[in-house]
Amino acid sequence: MVPPQITSTAAKTFQFGAITIPLSQTFLVSKLSYALVNLKPIRPGHVLIAPRRRTMRFNDLTSEEVTDLFAQGQRVSKVVERMFNAESLTLCIQDGPQAGQSVPHVHLHVIPRHQGDFPDNDDIYDVLEGDRTKKKQPHIDNDERKPRSAQEMAEEAEMLRKELTGWNEGAE
Repeated sequence: MVPPQITSTAAKTFQFGAITIPLSQTFLVSKLSYALVNLKPIRPGHVLIAPRRRTMRFNDLTSEEVTDLFAQGQRVSKVVERMFNAESLTLCIQDGPQAGQSVPHVHLHVIPRHQGDFPDNDDIYDVLEGDRTKKKQPHIDNDERKPRSAQEMAEEAEMLRKELTGWNEGAE
């Protein structure tokens, strides 16, 4: 079965908290959610899915928004796992500042994982939170990760967009 096509939208940008995300950095738009590439990914293929309505906390989402967020998360996860040859995925929501949420807008992280990508598997959560008190691999330390260019992000979004629109679930 071919997944539904990306819903067209008149929007030229999306608001992700106070950050304006250009359409070129998104790769999926549904009725209630959108998926975007990450400015400072922890691992190659680390992407985000957010509700279109700006809301800070998970419990503030409607049931319909929760359903759409996780349906798109599952859809994106399958493609990201295949494209980045991941053995596993970390899917997480940091719900509020004390949980490490850095952008005050609900979002689901989809992070491809490989054997040994972190010395301790749970180090990924320290990196997500920007915790510098624990020793981490230098190439993934939050302070060491450099923001990507708009061009790099647009290219990754285009690659993911093509995969999502051309993907056939039955072909796996």
